[in-house]
Amino acid sequence: SWVEIAMLDPWGCTWRLPALLSPPDAEKTRGYWNKGARRRLELALALQPEAQRAKNIILFMGDGMGLSTMSAARIYKGQLAGGSGEESVLAMETFPHMALAKVSGAVLGGTLLLALLETPLHRSCFQTYTIDRQVPDSAGTGTAYLCGVKANAKTLGLSGAAVYGKCRTTFGNEVDSVLHRARLAGKSVGIVTTTRVQHASPGAAYAHSASRGWYADANMPKEALRDGCKDIAYQLVHNTDINVILGGGRMYMTPRQTPDPEYPEDPDQNGTRRDGRDLIAEWLSAKQGARYVWDKKGLDAVEDDSVSHLMGLFEPKDMRYELNRNTSTDPSIVEMTEKAVRILRRNPNGFFLFVEDDHVPCAGGRIDHGHHSGRAKQALMEAVMLDRAVARAGELTSPTDTLTVVTADHSHVFTFGGSTPRGNSIFGLAPKKAKDKRAYTSILYGNGPGYSIRDGARPAASLPAAEDKDYRQQAAVPLETETHSGEDVVVLAQGPMAHLFHGVQEQHYIAHAMAYAACLEPYATEPGCRAARRASRGTQCSPQPLLTLLALCMAALIVRA
Repeated sequence: SWVEIAMLDPWGCTWRLPALLSPPDAEKTRGYWNKGARRRLELALALQPEAQRAKNIILFMGDGMGLSTMSAARIYKGQLAGGSGEESVLAMETFPHMALAKVSGAVLGGTLLLALLETPLHRSCFQTYTIDRQVPDSAGTGTAYLCGVKANAKTLGLSGAAVYGKCRTTFGNEVDSVLHRARLAGKSVGIVTTTRVQHASPGAAYAHSASRGWYADANMPKEALRDGCKDIAYQLVHNTDINVILGGGRMYMTPRQTPDPEYPEDPDQNGTRRDGRDLIAEWLSAKQGARYVWDKKGLDAVEDDSVSHLMGLFEPKDMRYELNRNTSTDPSIVEMTEKAVRILRRNPNGFFLFVEDDHVPCAGGRIDHGHHSGRAKQALMEAVMLDRAVARAGELTSPTDTLTVVTADHSHVFTFGGSTPRGNSIFGLAPKKAKDKRAYTSILYGNGPGYSIRDGARPAASLPAAEDKDYRQQAAVPLETETHSGEDVVVLAQGPMAHLFHGVQEQHYIAHAMAYAACLEPYATEPGCRAARRASRGTQCSPQPLLTLLALCMAALIVRA
């Protein structure tokens, strides 16, 4: 009997795809593979571009979630479910359209961009380099995929004319994000992240800063303050009217020595602001129907239809890794995503939601953080959780009016190999020893804190130590933190205009494709946008209106006969 996975096509139809066949010996038959390929071929033949405009957009960004991380997370997901893992399928992998984002290459001009928007191809690759770096950081990439322009590393929401750390180069070089443009167009907007909400990736959605590290005024040099630049936390509250803000970062919002509500006895968690401003109180006073919460209990108590604005800050800095999370006090990325969607979807004009999970501790989301620290299990669990959030969002929305995009800002020097057998634990050992006669794990890093020499040799990897959530996989080059890598990253898309994600593209194309799909500036007057605005103001229709109309016509003909 087939074990199947459900996949939604752009029309909301469910297809059943074979993911596994029992008994295992069935894989040895040609029929197993032929039948599975035929089912997939039927789906591919039925796939057509969905040319209507998107009412809603959800952008999921796995910080540091390169292709090797996705592949390893797929196996880990299957092994968590009790399978061998290789045959598992991530929810994001069921999306019918795919592209790759380049980390290096030439910049596209506007004319070529419009031509690409009209080209009905279905595979893309996106390049993630920044103007000044071959291998990017999360600030420069965030500015690209959210604001639509390539920028310099470590700068947020600014064009390439701005110089890192130079406040005065901010003014006149600001660029607006798709989130900001969506709010100006009357849509509700939200941010969900497992990092601090002032971090580089979510910060690019609302801030204009010559330094990604200017979280609060206490983190800024006196010269920048004197020249009139504002910290990122201040801009979070004052730049864009964001309806839902969920993540970490409490300490940057309150005055110095303000006790943290969760850790009141720990002075290291106190507020850090030197200007004496309570930005949470300012935000609440400026919004009607606004709520602020700081733990899971408070989040669960929020009625979806009772608030227009919700801010939830669940840690002083970044939120905890999923494997370290206190499930009674801290919400998961899945729970935060669900709460955000339920609130935002009440707007008849639609919504834009940015969801980030970082996989490493000093750079971005918790995927990014896990990799930077050389702890692969932490990173892969975060990737699995992001995928669960993708699946939950899909259950709460419809591909007929919601464009869902999943991508990464960059990759990592993370890999797995070693000729491991089918079903080998993704965190397990390679079957043969290395030339030094010592065991090694399948997962390895090109550089990072996992480098170790003891008594003149590499220590042998062993079980069960390698399966521990805090185990650091070995690295070839000693560094305090593991680095990003420069290869292209994948973009997966489902819903209206998802076919725009195709080929090998520059990373800033993502913002333009999303803006075009939702009739946001600078594409608000493109063909089809006026009709899309009328439809969003009208009553919601059946996901299959043509079929309904056809049925009525057939019924009329039968009556006449």
